[in-house]
Amino acid sequence: MYISSDILENTCKNAIETILLCLKHATKGTIYSVGPMPKLQTVRVTSGIRSGKNATMSWGLPEISDYNPPGKNWEEYCDQPGRVLEAMAWCVEQQKSWTSDEPNEDARSVRKQLQGEMEDCHHMEPVLVKKANLYGLGFIGLEYPLDWQGNPIWQDTEYVVVAVIKIHFLPKTIRRGDDSTRIIKRLSHSLGTELLSLHLREAYLEAREKLSHERLAACNHMAHEFRNTLAKMGFIFSSINTIVSFLRAQWEIELQKVLPSFDGKVTILGHLSTLLRLGQSHIEGQDKLMQLSKKLLAEQNEMANLFLLPQQDAEWLTSRIRPKWNRLLTSSRVWEDQREEITHLLDRLQQSIWIVVDQKVAQKLVHLPEDLRTTWPKLAYTQFSAENSILLDEILNLLEHPVLSIRQKHQMKKALGSLKVLLRTISGIEEQANRVICSLKNGEQTEIYH
Repeated sequence: MYISSDILENTCKNAIETILLCLKHATKGTIYSVGPMPKLQTVRVTSGIRSGKNATMSWGLPEISDYNPPGKNWEEYCDQPGRVLEAMAWCVEQQKSWTSDEPNEDARSVRKQLQGEMEDCHHMEPVLVKKANLYGLGFIGLEYPLDWQGNPIWQDTEYVVVAVIKIHFLPKTIRRGDDSTRIIKRLSHSLGTELLSLHLREAYLEAREKLSHERLAACNHMAHEFRNTLAKMGFIFSSINTIVSFLRAQWEIELQKVLPSFDGKVTILGHLSTLLRLGQSHIEGQDKLMQLSKKLLAEQNEMANLFLLPQQDAEWLTSRIRPKWNRLLTSSRVWEDQREEITHLLDRLQQSIWIVVDQKVAQKLVHLPEDLRTTWPKLAYTQFSAENSILLDEILNLLEHPVLSIRQKHQMKKALGSLKVLLRTISGIEEQANRVICSLKNGEQTEIYH
């Protein structure tokens, strides 16, 4: 991934500052660049420390570190017998996060292993980008880095690691899998998107310069490359829909405030999962039933963690949840005493899926203004695509509403604003690309504007 050093540093500073603004108990952030394959040179790009009453940021690389430029390559920090284990190696090789919530038990603390000293609480998150987005559809044949046994890593995953985020916290303020670590993971996705966009922009500028030397001979090749680049931009609407799904979660919280009897899908699925686990101990040895119950439990948990559109939730319930419960209830008498309760819960789940878009129910939220009662669910339960991208302006207007009080409101506005700019930029790129291709085919000279 090629990004100029100044732009990369500023992008990383913005990401660190955003994370520290979201997490008041975070004290310091560092971002490391990783790549390219197979060397995987890992270099500390910048570090930011929040200090003082005004929470001012100090930037730079003041500490002595093996990862200061020129950094370390993969062979120097990967897991190897007889070598100190590093959290960086775990994040890069496994493409998973590492949380040091109990520093005295951190098996990958270099300082603890070498000097017997504890480090502070911290969380490290790999920044992932899809291979297809970075290298194009034809990424077969890439040269992958090898582990100490000579086996290639990342060969069976669709992602590569392009950076690692490390955030330090006050003592005893984080736990593995808590809201803080989930926020960092969400923002790592945004950073990956931004780094990919910058990389694509650099690639586009390089292609533009090449155009002046290869006009007619490069015409077909350029058309193919531009279309591939634009096809990759489908992640924008996926990012928008992910952010908007947070509005759905907040809307359900508002419903629970005025409808004490309203149990959202998370609560109902939790009851169903409890009943399911209670019965599992009675089907030990019945492999098919046990496998079915485990799959049902996993799908219920997944549905509870996704804030989908009602149509999608209803389809999930119809095609995945109900059929498996029916098979369990007809194949075993373990849940016979709870059959009526389970059936009732499934029916309530069906009702809870659709109640979130019921305008009659929305009107009961009298603590909200009329316009907010109408527009919030309308926009929150919309699937964004190229056909209705104009609604993005309405979402931004909704987030400006003075009465709308939700968590991460500022961060949502900032992220959606950036995606809106990116969407407009891509439209401009598409228009420019078509003009260039047309001029090349006609053997004409054209000018490309930013």
